[in-house]
Amino acid sequence: MHPTDFDRTPGRPELSIVIPVYNEQANLPELRRQVAEVLPQVGADAEVILVNDGSRDESAQLISRICSEDSRFRGVHFSRNFGHQAAVAAGLRYARGRAVVVMDADLQDPPRLVLRLLERWREGYEVVYGRHSKRQREGLGKRLAAYAYYRLLRRIVKEEIPADSGDFCLMDRRVVDLLNAMPERNRYIRGLRAWVGFRQTAVEFDRPGRFAGEANYTFTKSLGLAINGMVSLSKVPLRIATYFGLMVSATSFLLAVFFVVQKLTVGFEIRGWASTVVIILFLGGVQLLTIGIIGEYISRIYDEVKQRPLYIVRALENVEEAAPPDPQLFDGPVR
Repeated sequence: MHPTDFDRTPGRPELSIVIPVYNEQANLPELRRQVAEVLPQVGADAEVILVNDGSRDESAQLISRICSEDSRFRGVHFSRNFGHQAAVAAGLRYARGRAVVVMDADLQDPPRLVLRLLERWREGYEVVYGRHSKRQREGLGKRLAAYAYYRLLRRIVKEEIPADSGDFCLMDRRVVDLLNAMPERNRYIRGLRAWVGFRQTAVEFDRPGRFAGEANYTFTKSLGLAINGMVSLSKVPLRIATYFGLMVSATSFLLAVFFVVQKLTVGFEIRGWASTVVIILFLGGVQLLTIGIIGEYISRIYDEVKQRPLYIVRALENVEEAAPPDPQLFDGPVR
């Protein structure tokens, strides 16, 4: 039985494609062309949801024009920039398809691969994600950082986080409804995608460089996303702080015993300020690191307690309302 054979809601398209957009005016015309070429090959009804994440260029006007010219395209406009993960979450909320694809607007996720993702979904997989076999036009430093990050993440997280994969994926309706039902604000979609489980598989592809323009994800934003992924999915950073405390305490105790023995046996005296300064700086660094780690978790508690919305929608185009959750969300079909 196909994973969504139980879901035959009238009027629900076969496929939704969610595309977050932030300052992508140089890429939107080509993106529309390539996506429009793929849609007729889907073999069923499809929709494309363009989420304007508070763009400061002409992206909003281009999205409006695309939506007015092609009813398959839908526009969701934020009141300001809320971030990539919030834009993905909004797209998932408004997507109505039995299968939902998430991809970037810079064409680094080739639209033609949507057909391959659909093939694996129709074979019975609930999550089909793209895995980068090669990254084109990316510096050595960025490739090494991505390689190290994914390996570190896999070691500190209990769930199986796919290495060398991003947000580009296809998710079954049931998976999307589960993600929409999660109340947390600090979302790491690719981590939550792995957390929900179900049958998952990868589609390998060479990730091209941006079609046009400069990358919107700066080093600072990438670092923030990486920290968010580790903190939102694992308690290991807190344990690292504990381990540092135990290590410093044990080292201090051993040094104290050593100095006492030296004093009683050979009359050794500690001289100079260098050792004292080094010890103070080391302890200060450990304390600041520990406070920083704890602060990351507390800041997330603070965000959750405020209960502010994840995003604010300013305008909708070709969209009436958010898709309702599936009635069999937590029950599912019996296989």
